[in-house]
Amino acid sequence: MKSNESTSDNRTGIVVLNLAVGDDCFEFDQSISTALLSAEAELDEIEDAIAETEDKLKKLTLECDKIDYLLSAASGALCGIIDIFLVGKPGQSPLGDITDKWFADRTKAFAKLCKWDNSKDASLKSAIKYLENKFKIPYDQSVGGSIFHDLLNLTPDNHHFKSLGHNPTLLGLFFSILNQFMNTSSFVSEGELITLKNSDGKFELEGHNIPSKLFCGLANWIGHLISDISGSSGSKGRGMGIPSPIWNWMNDIIAIKRKLGIPASEFDKATNELAIQVFREGYDARFQTAQAIPVFVNEITVRLFYGIRRAIRYFSITAKEDRSFKMLWKACEPFSNATVKRMLTVAHGVFCLVDISDATIRGFATGGGYFNVAEFFMRLNVVGVGRFTVSLYGEARRGIKRLNAKEDVYFFSREKLIVGNYMNGLHCLSEMYDDKLLLTFIDDLKNSDAYIQAFHKSAQFAEKRNVPDKQILKTKADIDQYFLGGNIDG
Repeated sequence: MKSNESTSDNRTGIVVLNLAVGDDCFEFDQSISTALLSAEAELDEIEDAIAETEDKLKKLTLECDKIDYLLSAASGALCGIIDIFLVGKPGQSPLGDITDKWFADRTKAFAKLCKWDNSKDASLKSAIKYLENKFKIPYDQSVGGSIFHDLLNLTPDNHHFKSLGHNPTLLGLFFSILNQFMNTSSFVSEGELITLKNSDGKFELEGHNIPSKLFCGLANWIGHLISDISGSSGSKGRGMGIPSPIWNWMNDIIAIKRKLGIPASEFDKATNELAIQVFREGYDARFQTAQAIPVFVNEITVRLFYGIRRAIRYFSITAKEDRSFKMLWKACEPFSNATVKRMLTVAHGVFCLVDISDATIRGFATGGGYFNVAEFFMRLNVVGVGRFTVSLYGEARRGIKRLNAKEDVYFFSREKLIVGNYMNGLHCLSEMYDDKLLLTFIDDLKNSDAYIQAFHKSAQFAEKRNVPDKQILKTKADIDQYFLGGNIDG
């Protein structure tokens, strides 16, 4: 006979198992001991998940104190002052002079790697001219009264920006390869994408098949960018380098829109014209590298503050015999925890506040009654703004992860409680249906006269089955009366 049997307890919940009633015992499709083992295994998995989630939550939990915030703000303010006085704007930048020289030296070193003979002339212009001849491209027009000047207003101080092949971006690489294959020149001017066919037909991309031509096109693009990064061979003075990757996206946006048949908006055109204006003033890849220096110093300083403070704390609270390099690194590692990232957010935020304040003041001071937008953007450290934006994004992302981790801990805790209640129910069932001893009353009645003990076991058996006390047969007289049709309730 099959039946569904359940036990209910307001404190522990309900447990239901499939129960079979035999001639002298009760049996379950799944034994209680097996169910208990399965529940214990599940409980171990839940506890492991809780420990893992709590460890994840700990890494996402901030441990910043007032000193951490103060040191971060001080670092940001100091680096902001460095940016004001040592970076400034193109043409008035001590750090910019250093980066100009560094790029000039790298250009010479690359020319030597490409077998430049500097025995007669070791100047930068000689190295640039050698690289221009070695890595020829078809889109290097910059002067003259031809169509390039009349149609595009192309001049020596803007052709590196307007020419898409000179752009150090993925789109610049695409147009460089395309122009080399097709012997064309592609430009962005006044919100339009213009591609012109070169009439001389002298340029020919080296290579015998498509893969080799692609490789040569890539080499030409990289080599020519290096030759132009410190200006052209005919440049006077500092020279016009290649555009900064950040400002150059203005060209990319217009080029993509025109390829899709979407006209450039007035905002696109105005922003592109502003980018050309600051490029003419010397805001190129070299100057943007100079802007990255105080941002990098800010980053390193904050991480050092964090690591040094935690290292001091580790040595002060850890006994000498318990110290190890592994535990020291875990205590002061300044990379993958929420605390140091919050400190970086504060530091870069203060840096941007100082920098933007200075750029705004200079914009009004040089505007003659108006706000000088070009002066503002020449002094604005876009590298610092970009780094601060990344920090803000990280803060939002960690906040979401922290919230999800808290919800996971709550969920696993509830699941642990449910499994615990389930196990309590199984223990109750195990005790209630343990009939091995009580069912021996059958043998007692058959094999001996100890019926009093048998009655006692029968009564205990009924009590465990929650039979009402008045309906339990406790004596031989109760049994006789029951089978003779009497009422044991009296």
